[in-house]
Formats: sequence, structure tokens, C-alpha cells
Amino acid sequence: MERIGVVGLGYVGLPVALGFARKYPTVGFDISVKRVEELKRGVDRTREATPGELAETSLMLSSDPEELRGCTFIVVAVPTPIDSHRRPDLGPVESASRTVGRVLSKGAVVVYESTVYPGVTEEVCGPILEHESGLVRGRDFFLGYSPERINPGDKEHRLDTIVKVVSGENPEILDRVAGVYSAIISAGVHRAPTIKVAEAAKVIENTQRDINIALMNELAVIFERLGIETRDVLAAAGTKWNFLRFSPGLVGGHCIGVDPYYLTARAEQAGYYPQVILAGRRINDDMARYVAQRIAKALNLGGRLTRGAKVGVLGLTFKENVPDLRNSKVPDIITELREYGAEVSVHDPHATAAEARHEYGLDLVDEGSLVDLDVLVVAVSHAEFLSEGTAALCSRVRPGGVVFDVKSCMDRALLPAELRYLSL
Repeated sequence: MERIGVVGLGYVGLPVALGFARKYPTVGFDISVKRVEELKRGVDRTREATPGELAETSLMLSSDPEELRGCTFIVVAVPTPIDSHRRPDLGPVESASRTVGRVLSKGAVVVYESTVYPGVTEEVCGPILEHESGLVRGRDFFLGYSPERINPGDKEHRLDTIVKVVSGENPEILDRVAGVYSAIISAGVHRAPTIKVAEAAKVIENTQRDINIALMNELAVIFERLGIETRDVLAAAGTKWNFLRFSPGLVGGHCIGVDPYYLTARAEQAGYYPQVILAGRRINDDMARYVAQRIAKALNLGGRLTRGAKVGVLGLTFKENVPDLRNSKVPDIITELREYGAEVSVHDPHATAAEARHEYGLDLVDEGSLVDLDVLVVAVSHAEFLSEGTAALCSRVRPGGVVFDVKSCMDRALLPAELRYLSL
């Protein structure tokens, strides 16, 4: 029987480790001692695992890499972010490879789930594993790749219910990787012919979504100038059977706003400079600025100054009903409004105050302080905000003020006439 090791216990690694622990002896490793201790106490800040699941699992949790020694099948599930220049940052996956290499056993398979551009597993990670272990890839140890498809906060599409793409560096290893994952994935596996194909499949999944959302965002800009509600247009167009149902909005998170840059970086290395993909990225990256500019314009048209305007923002996480702050675009709205001179406060019942301060230098406020506002920005459609209702949300704003409904989640029939309503 395989002995599984999972490196990285975040949004991706923890569900994978818990899944494997139901079938195999499994070690879950994370460099964060705090993270491991929290999990041992039954606390998962990502909310992907319940206290009951953590209490019942046979998963061995550790921040000591020596516990990975003797594992025959090691999964690497660490973040692959972009840097300040929007270039791939392979630092975490390279560091994880060094850690794994130092404890790698002969005959082991190392499978990467981290999102990378085609070639990273074999051309970057493989040599690091060889250097650190003194073993020879393809003879003493083997590589595989199986892209993660975890969707934070999604209780319907879970690890075991999503088809898993698997790959290996040769047919025998592909069979082995497929067999291990098949034991925990009820939806089945798809065997990619090569590791590079599996790597490419991952980056285009989110690149496709990014481009489609960029189209919706560009349409929203056009329709605003034409005086048309975007949601009304989409509702009408959506009656056609083959119309793709995407909506405008802020594009953040650890995947959609990041993965396209991995693909375009590799394309540029190959001498091709992508046009459509980067155009989509520019549109989506500019939406936070667009929201702030529309707010400033609406205040001006209402005879109010943006400087000194009291603005309340509801929601900071990158999507609804999750605590994940990674690559959220809401802080960009806040930064832009503050540059206009507005006094901006933000409340989010799902975000952690310490993380908001660490990641963005923002102090969360209690929702009770968001009253008597000049502007209310409903940035994230958390269930708590939806349950409050349109009328109650609008009551936070002074007559003549502005409400910006980023996700178009409010009931327009209940909007007070004295407020200026804006949406994407």
C-alpha cells in the first residue's frame, strides 16, 4: 500500500490530505507551525474542513519534514502566486521541491497539484528533486502532475465529485498515479497523455473564464455609456440555449486572476506574445479603478465632493461566503477612493482582521459603524448582506447618496428614489 505525503495544507492541500487519509496512511505537512497546531485543535481557518472531519481523520499532521521520509507517493500543493510585476513566482514550489528532495525515497512518485505553466514539473521541479536527493529521476523516483480543481466555499463541487486530470512521466507511472487518485475520486480520472498537457489544461481552464468575464466587464462599460442595465441585457441574451452565462465583476482569488499570467509568461519564452489573453487581463485588472471612478462621478453629479465623502464597503474577500483574501480586488477600490480623498471603511464578517491588516494594511470595522454614509459599496455578495435586504442596506446611506452594487445582487424594485444606484 502507498504511504501518502501531502505538502501544503491550505485550500487545496488539506482536502486532498483528508481525502487520502480515508484510504491510505497519510502525512500532512505544512511549514506553518501555527497552521498545523490549529488543525490539530480542529480549527480550519479556510473552512474547507469541519471540526468533526478533523477530529475523525487518521491524517497525521506535522510541520517536521522528516515525517515525510518513507512516503511512497508525495503530493505538492503549495501556492504559485505572481510577483509585483505579474510574473510567475515559483518560489514556493521550488522551496517545497527542496524540502521533498531531502527526504525522498527510492521508488517514490512526486505529484504536483500546484498551478504552473507547461514544463515546470519536469524542467524546474525535477532537477531540484534530483539535486537535493542525489537520486535519478526516471530511475530512482518519478514525476506526475494532477492539477487542483478546488473551488473555495463550494459545497457541491468537492474533491471527490470533480473529475481529476492525472498524468505521469511514463505509462507505468500514469497507471500508478491514476490508481491512487481513483481510490478517492468518485467522479473518476482523466488520463492526460503527458505532464505538459495536464499543466496546460489547468492554466487554460481559468484563462478561459478570465477572458469570458473580461468580455462581460467590457460590455458593462459599454452599456453604462448607453444607459442600459447590464443584468437586463444578460437576462435577455441568456434565453438563447447556447449563450454562455458569465457576469461582470471583480476578478481576484488564487486562480482566475493569476493563472493567465503563467500561460502568457511561458508563451513569451516561446517567442509568442499573447494578445487576447493579456487584453482580458488588462480589462479585469482595471475594473476596481472603473468602479471608483464611477462613484466619484456620481457624487459629483449629485453636487457632492468625493474628498471627505464617507464611504462604507461591505465585503473584502475575493468571493462570497469564504474567508479567502488572496488577490482580492476590493482593496484596489478602497485605495482608489482614498486617493480621491474619500474616508473609506470596510466590513467583512468572513475575513480575519489580522489577515486583512497584514495583507492590505486595512482595519476592518463593525457593520454598525457603516451608517449615515455618502456611498455604500456592496462589493461582495456575502449571505449576511443578502439577508439584510435591499431596503436595510440602503438605509445606511444619506438621501442623495450613492449605492454601488458590484455583484448586481440588490432588488432594484426596493431602491429608494432619493439614492443613485450603480452596478456593473
